[in-house]
Amino acid sequence: MKYLSDQMLIEVYHRAVDLQLDSAFIELLREEMQTRNIRITQVSA
Repeated sequence: MKYLSDQMLIEVYHRAVDLQLDSAFIELLREEMQTRNIRITQVSA
């Protein structure tokens, strides 16, 4: 995870949610964003 830029991490997170990937993977991404103090807003589709 440390090799991903903040922007790439956000893009991966959104893509993972869109593709409904494994919830454990999505949670791992959320934890990394929290560690980096990255806040995301959920947009309704």
